Amino acid sequence: MALEWAVLGFVAAVEAVLLILITFPGLTILRRQLIALSRAALQPMLAVVPFCFFLMLEIYWQFENMPECSGSPCNVPEQDRLTKNMMRSQRNMVLVAATLLLYWLLFRVTAILVRVEASNVQINKLKISD
Repeated sequence: MALEWAVLGFVAAVEAVLLILITFPGLTILRRQLIALSRAALQPMLAVVPFCFFLMLEIYWQFENMPECSGSPCNVPEQDRLTKNMMRSQRNMVLVAATLLLYWLLFRVTAILVRVEASNVQINKLKISD
């Protein structure tokens, strides 16, 4: 169970680093290589989308089937265990949402930068022809 969350955390970290590097204003020399790297990484990272939906369903199933602690047989350690379980589920849901959001942002920013680069090339061709 922990391996899937470690993989998801790693993918989210890679997406965040790529997004930061692509949008960082001082890296104009490396921008083309970073855009190419991002475009090459987007297709394999697309596998994270169905994986995230599967994990969201798993979190929902755990939440729906979570035992309730009420009444006299419920003691303090049992309440603590259930509270920890609930917090872990919430943390995992935030990780899933962040991974999906970062993937979407990386996809859109990369697409915008590709269009900007194509426009710059077209403008340079028009300047040269005039």
